[in-house]
Amino acid sequence: MKTVGQPIPHDSGRGHVTGEALYIDDITAISDELFVDFAGSPVARGTITSVDISEAKKVPGVVGVYTHEDILGHNQFGAVFHDEPFLPNERVEYVGQPIVIIAGNTREAALAGRRAVKIEIASEDPVLDIDTAIDNKNFLGPERRIERGDFDSAWAQAEHKIESTFDSNGQEQFYLESQACIAYPGEDGQIAVESSTQNPTETQAVLAEVLGLGMHEVVVRCKRMGGAFGGKETQAAIPALMAALVTQKTGRAARVVYTKDDDMKVTGKRHPYKTFYKAGFDADGRLTAVQLDFYSDGGAFADLSTGIMERTLLHADNAYYLPNVKIKGRICKTNIPPNTAFRGFGGPQAIAVIENIIQEVAAALGKDAFEIRKLNCYGDAPRNTTPYGQEVQNNLLPQILDQLAETSHYKKRLAEVEAFNQTSPTRLKGIAMTAVKFGISFTTKFLNQGNALVNVYTDGTVQVSTGATEMGQGVNTKIRQIVADEFGIPIDRVVVMTTSTEKNINTSPTAASAGTDLNGAAAAIACAKIRQRMAGYAAELFAETNKDAAPDPESICFEGGHVFDQRNADHKILFGEFTNKARMARIDLGARGFYKTPGIDFDRETGKGNPFFYFTSGAAVAEVDIDRFTGDLRVTGIDLLMDIGRMINPGIDHGQVIGGFVQGMGWCTTEDLVYNDRGELLSYSPTTYKIPNITDIPERFNIAFVDNDGNAKNIRSSKAVGEPPLMLGISAWAAAKHALSCVAGTGPVALSLPATNEAVLMSLTDIPQLAQQRYGGKR
Repeated sequence: MKTVGQPIPHDSGRGHVTGEALYIDDITAISDELFVDFAGSPVARGTITSVDISEAKKVPGVVGVYTHEDILGHNQFGAVFHDEPFLPNERVEYVGQPIVIIAGNTREAALAGRRAVKIEIASEDPVLDIDTAIDNKNFLGPERRIERGDFDSAWAQAEHKIESTFDSNGQEQFYLESQACIAYPGEDGQIAVESSTQNPTETQAVLAEVLGLGMHEVVVRCKRMGGAFGGKETQAAIPALMAALVTQKTGRAARVVYTKDDDMKVTGKRHPYKTFYKAGFDADGRLTAVQLDFYSDGGAFADLSTGIMERTLLHADNAYYLPNVKIKGRICKTNIPPNTAFRGFGGPQAIAVIENIIQEVAAALGKDAFEIRKLNCYGDAPRNTTPYGQEVQNNLLPQILDQLAETSHYKKRLAEVEAFNQTSPTRLKGIAMTAVKFGISFTTKFLNQGNALVNVYTDGTVQVSTGATEMGQGVNTKIRQIVADEFGIPIDRVVVMTTSTEKNINTSPTAASAGTDLNGAAAAIACAKIRQRMAGYAAELFAETNKDAAPDPESICFEGGHVFDQRNADHKILFGEFTNKARMARIDLGARGFYKTPGIDFDRETGKGNPFFYFTSGAAVAEVDIDRFTGDLRVTGIDLLMDIGRMINPGIDHGQVIGGFVQGMGWCTTEDLVYNDRGELLSYSPTTYKIPNITDIPERFNIAFVDNDGNAKNIRSSKAVGEPPLMLGISAWAAAKHALSCVAGTGPVALSLPATNEAVLMSLTDIPQLAQQRYGGKR
């Protein structure tokens, strides 16, 4: 039986439950291993005037204390721009920015050494918000634009207009395993590290550059991560550098594991955004002119902010055809830790804005937002082309909206909600449907590649190595399924090996929802090479016993753990027996596969091209219940429908949809990053930062998938599922906005994101004033 399409359990599932699955800090320390800590900047912005490490060196158990003076290579690194110092020697740009590295025989000694370091900074006023950065023209990278049609003319002629700003806050990745790394010394100055990283090649490159080594002298391995969500794509580099620097200086293994508090305080998060928008529309609600000016909070250094802003611009349309549109984006430099990748990579911030506009248009016209979405949804030509010129092929969005409206009983529930709000003096309900059209591919073209190494052994078992990293999303399980089916063997005969830069070179990060697409395809290509050699040998082998048929490799089958010629299917050889024979016949049973995504090309200067291989689409209906007196918001119902092609593993994909949606719901309703006026993060623990917990999961949570075999160009006709469901969490925010708009006589209501209880309560308090300011009190 084929394993692709089956809900095979996650290959580490048992280990997760029993505790046998090893993470970085579970690896037993070797006898002379050191523990690493760091001392960071006490202020958000300023010039270093002195760093005194003399007392730290005297602390019992402290083995070494290191500053920028101990770096043998380059002290600047970065994924796009090399603008971030590993250990600054002149200026600091955020609270906690590492300045001094301490190595101790114990964690306690390293911590004591950290406390003994004395750092003096000539402090300057920090820039801590987007508005101040805009006023001061503090920007990172260039402005980017995408345009279509004639916005200015369409805006001037628009029958109805809205114009305002939309704010969305950041989000902490909140992976369960903090940033962690162990470095081991090798011969001749070589270093090997075990790193909790989504990006082994990037980590390898940064280590080599900063330590003054060649990439061939650095090996980075990653067995698994305890979550990442984008937060370990680039930001795993600094802890890896800390450990590796200590190893380079001492010749001893070194381990760094951030505490949860430190991790949340000094690592980057999802970018907060401020968006200035204009939307013109007709009496039916059809959008005729849209202008979006996005400003993101990039933090202190560029990190991946340019790529994130690029994806924001590419998802500003979301599921809707915009005939006349002007989109631009700027990244603001502020004095918080450099913000970074997070599941969705800039897409959620864009989609939230256009969904907000849809809600605003509906409320301004006194119409149902679902009808506005239907009216503006991508459809047939010519309304199937994005602002950047890519055709939305195999578009099921209209079908998804209609099907979900029917199965969720949306119209009936909408009527019930609005009737309830007319009679209840204590509670308020809201309901909304939002959509997602998420492009799958890295928007940086060269990253759309993967390679795999497949080794078949003489007992018929198989090892697979790829550049994919496992962070709980099941990429290794899916790759096992693909490889098992390639050879027609049970999945327990296949194992996916620890990801390592010495087996798979120059790999892309496991990100952009493309882990299985790239690495699964590469593994299948490697398998096909081996199978072709096997088939040639098998044809000759079976011809010896079947004199009536000439050798024909095309007739050789690999099924059910056997090898046979389909013209004489009664004569079968066990796969393990056959591989042993093949080895004796000197058949090469190993291969490397390489895959590059075809048909993608985007010119970021012109804002035109095909940046995506395909789109993953879906929609969700959310219903919320609000306490009118406290603002307490509960999500009471979710109905979700997605097109993810033909699933490689339905069990894992179900889990990804649930997890992605809940994480998006958290961003939209409960998770709120709060900083003080000194640039210190106040919400840095589970007690002050509220991710969704089990009691936040709605009792009504229905998930369904559209049957779609039309994505034949991707591996096994599947579609990526890691990121798209997160954007559907916006439906919970939209439902809250709908609830507030139902308060008698107010019409549209401004609501930033997240819609925390406090934000909802303040909106309820300010509704009359807001309505008067923005809409003259008219519905």
